[in-house]
Amino acid sequence: MTTKTTDAVPPRIDVEAVNSARTRQPLYAARRKIFPKRAQGTFRRLKWIVMAITLTIYYVTPWLRWDRGEYAPDQAVLLDLANRRFYFFFLEIWPQEFYYVAGLLVMAGVGLFLVTSTVGRAWCGYACPQTVWVDLFLVVERAIEGDRNARIKLENAPWTASKLAKRVSKHGIWLLIGVLTGGAWVFYFADAPTLLVDIVTLKAPLVAYATIATLTATTYTFGGLMREQVCTYMCPWPRIQAAMLDEHSLTVTYNDWRGEPRGKHAKKAAANGQAVGDCVDCNACVAVCPMGIDIRDGQQLECITCALCIDACDDVMTRLGRDRGLISYTTLNDYDTNMKLATGPRGIDPSRVRRPEGGWVDALRHTNWRSVVRLRTLVYFGVWGLIGLAMLVALSMRSELGLNVLHDRNPLYVLLSDGSIQNGYDVKILNMTNAPRAVTFTIEGLPGATITSPNMADEATTALSLQVEPDLVLPLRIYVRAPAGDLAARTDFLMTARASVGEAIATQQVRFEAPETVK
Repeated sequence: MTTKTTDAVPPRIDVEAVNSARTRQPLYAARRKIFPKRAQGTFRRLKWIVMAITLTIYYVTPWLRWDRGEYAPDQAVLLDLANRRFYFFFLEIWPQEFYYVAGLLVMAGVGLFLVTSTVGRAWCGYACPQTVWVDLFLVVERAIEGDRNARIKLENAPWTASKLAKRVSKHGIWLLIGVLTGGAWVFYFADAPTLLVDIVTLKAPLVAYATIATLTATTYTFGGLMREQVCTYMCPWPRIQAAMLDEHSLTVTYNDWRGEPRGKHAKKAAANGQAVGDCVDCNACVAVCPMGIDIRDGQQLECITCALCIDACDDVMTRLGRDRGLISYTTLNDYDTNMKLATGPRGIDPSRVRRPEGGWVDALRHTNWRSVVRLRTLVYFGVWGLIGLAMLVALSMRSELGLNVLHDRNPLYVLLSDGSIQNGYDVKILNMTNAPRAVTFTIEGLPGATITSPNMADEATTALSLQVEPDLVLPLRIYVRAPAGDLAARTDFLMTARASVGEAIATQQVRFEAPETVK
């Protein structure tokens, strides 16, 4: 492809990298305000889409309804701490099934490793709550104060009625977003419409107001007042990610083999026999960076891989009639290959990789998605998939009837007047459905044994017919009596709870204690 080079270089933006990789930074530095310029392009549009989706999920989910019948709440996603239940659409997770939640957390961790080893800190740049809310706060800031230059001018201007009105409006909307954030969070823990009425009428529990106040303060502080400090000093992920990357991981990279040496007037430099790269030192990449770094200094801890610098640089290259991709997603392996190609005896020489007819000998300037499929990412994906498959299998085999049995510790057994042996048990039968359930309780594997219970008639029986209320636990006090005969000191048998309708069944192996010699 032939490209047309022009000297219509955009004016240089007067901006200094706040976090410079060329300067050794202190352990902690006070915040220097960053005024990122609005970017336009593919990655900026992707960030808009991700922000819209994630915010919609967060704010709308508590209001979704899911019919579970008259005995259960109809909120689709509900963390019912009072009754120790977690409702998620058609699933109901009981406390003893928390391993499902643990499995989801493990999947999220492995997925984060997979994404990072593939495309760097894409999570941080697009889907992290800190990034999403900072983007939302920046939308408000730009709408009220204007783009970068206008905000800098306002920052340095003396206090006037106009400046005060803009600042009050901005911070007021930020606080409102914080209130909405905290309000949306508490709706996950109670019926959303009911709780909203209680909050407005000041009838909600004190913990609800305290939670909203806390999340309002943290959202306002982290999203508005400590934007970059959170990612640089509070989040551990920038320090962990280095261990997750390898030479085949795609990261946002300045291709200095193509951009150096920097120069604004390529034609004049070429006429004077000087080598010049494609970077015109316009600082557009620095101006749009929300973390205030210069990607041309290389990979840095502060970079969140949002790729807005790619959009800014591609826009400049397009206007200059040059190939896009001066800043691009590139692997270290591909970067090193290009550096070897472009480096001559005196350093980087663009003429070594520039085609005579224009353009670059750069088959790698576009994202090389082939690097995604490699042993490391396949292992991560395999582990992630196996965990998900195991959880699906567990869910498919999940019984809606549970049985927990605890043997008396003292005394282990009681000798009755008729010579029989009695053991006491605390039994809990769990009805994990949203309807009443008739259950038959029996014992198996203990010849001649009978059951008695203070909850039922005094007559000994071999089976108990029980009615378990929906979504509740039925506690029982059970006594098992067995004739002495040739009974061993310890005998294992089964207690079984079987639903009268359906195939639900729950069993637990239990031990029957007896004296050492019973004849």
